[in-house]
Amino acid sequence: MPFSALGLSPALSAAAHAAGFVSVTPIQQAAVGAVLDGRDVLAVAHTGSGKTAAYLLPLLDRLATRSAAPARRRPVRALVLVPTRELVLQVARLAQTWGQPLDLRVRALFGGVSVNPQMLALRGGADLVVATPGRLLDLLERHALAIDALEILVLDEADRMLDTGFAAEWERIAAQMPLRRQNLFFSATFAPAVQNLADALLHDPLRITLDRTSEAAPAITHSAIAVDAGLRTRLLRHLLAQCAWSRVLVFVATKFAAEVVADKLRKGGVAAEPLHGQLSQGKRSQVLLDFQAGRVAVVVATDLAARGIDIAQMPVVVHYDLPRSADDYTHRSGRTARAGDCGLSVSFVSADTEAHWQLICKRQGLEPTPEVVAGFEPVQGAAPRPNDPEGTGGIKGKRPSKKDKLRAAAAVLSS
Repeated sequence: MPFSALGLSPALSAAAHAAGFVSVTPIQQAAVGAVLDGRDVLAVAHTGSGKTAAYLLPLLDRLATRSAAPARRRPVRALVLVPTRELVLQVARLAQTWGQPLDLRVRALFGGVSVNPQMLALRGGADLVVATPGRLLDLLERHALAIDALEILVLDEADRMLDTGFAAEWERIAAQMPLRRQNLFFSATFAPAVQNLADALLHDPLRITLDRTSEAAPAITHSAIAVDAGLRTRLLRHLLAQCAWSRVLVFVATKFAAEVVADKLRKGGVAAEPLHGQLSQGKRSQVLLDFQAGRVAVVVATDLAARGIDIAQMPVVVHYDLPRSADDYTHRSGRTARAGDCGLSVSFVSADTEAHWQLICKRQGLEPTPEVVAGFEPVQGAAPRPNDPEGTGGIKGKRPSKKDKLRAAAAVLSS
């Protein structure tokens, strides 16, 4: 089905076609009409399914129907909230490109950079604002914009926007929005607790759920490798050399690990860079640009990179550290196999993380048994549990101190 069959204006249908959207995906077919009709929508669809276009194109179409004589200072009519700066830039870039023929003002608001240019950009108002919660609140408190005339609210990565990490910010933002508005919640996953909160915010929504078994699901091959924790960096270097992967996104648990693993890869002759929240916004943007352009072969990232970031032709994702939850595994793995491509998701599993890997597999419907790579056969067993009488975790005075744990972590990462 072509985009022109969805009821979009000719200008937006042409913009979608120019952006490479040749045929409509299932989520777009299901959602676009409802958004155009002004309905609330709650959509759950796998990563890479085209969710951004599913809400953004009809949203822009609705904004384009404003009066032909716009106010001198345009009120904010639509707000897209996302969890990361990178996703702000990605969504805003698409909105600016698609909305340019419609004379729509799109503003991107995010932290990590000076607030002054963003305040200046808002002086004439905006039709659409794409923002992270923290920077939006900062500008609301400075009276640089108002959202009391808001017509459409979008939560992209909605489960993340409604979880406890953003709860306080969300309440302060919601208090400044009108009660009557169109709500569009899009995500790849929805935990039950977050689902209940979303239900309370929506009015007679269209509910769209595309499961993983649909023909549109990404073609991701999932595999696992059994390896001792101290050999993971060496194994990663070995795989990079043997498999000749052109571009790899490696996920780790901490900012410290991102720096250390990237540094070890560079010392081994691999063009690698870390990506985490303590880097400046300029550095984060440059890393992604270099990654996209092929100047960097490996990015070692925290879960900052698991949500929404779209890197074309990403063949491999490596879970150097397993994610904390099955939902996080979905978002991480979804960075590969986008736009119809195939992809590989590789997990490093040690004895201590075997049980967690089995839990992820159960919740994801996966069945890969960890394989063994020659030369990296695991020899370590699982660490004793705190209540294990053979161990020291339950004996006062024998448990490792915080310094001991830091030394152990540094020793593992330096391998």
